[in-house]
Amino acid sequence: MAPAADREGYWGPPTSTLEWCEENYAVSYYIAEFWNTVSNLIFILPPIYGAIQTYKDGLEKRYLAAYLCLTAVGLGSWCFHMTLKYEMQLLDELPMIYSCCVFVYCLYECFKYKNTVNYALLFLLITYSVVVSIVYLDLKEPVFHQVSLALLEQLILVFNYTILV
Repeated sequence: MAPAADREGYWGPPTSTLEWCEENYAVSYYIAEFWNTVSNLIFILPPIYGAIQTYKDGLEKRYLAAYLCLTAVGLGSWCFHMTLKYEMQLLDELPMIYSCCVFVYCLYECFKYKNTVNYALLFLLITYSVVVSIVYLDLKEPVFHQVSLALLEQLILVFNYTILV
């Protein structure tokens, strides 16, 4: 049985460059992709709790940044799937790049001396984030974002493997 046609909803027609397999406005007039939206709570609530615990325990700020980045990804994804608007898609996708940069930094710094900062790595990661953001805003091509994110994820895998071996 073929799915019913997408319904018109509160946010109007989608302007994003991506749409997922969920029928638009099938459950709620106010939420374009209901289940994709609700499933993002797992990227919002636990990271908020982790950030609070990290702060209470006095852990390094890089861990707090990692939790807050996960929260930002969850909130951006929530907004994107709720509206399917291009601006909200950016709010979903760009924090993924920034978060992975924070994760790379956290992993690389695992065996550092306390109270030191690797400014060269910070500069490299910030530069990567800025360049990817600028190019992506100009290209508006999801494949560019996916490749940029995959490169960071591969770096994270390499760091994890290096740490475990």
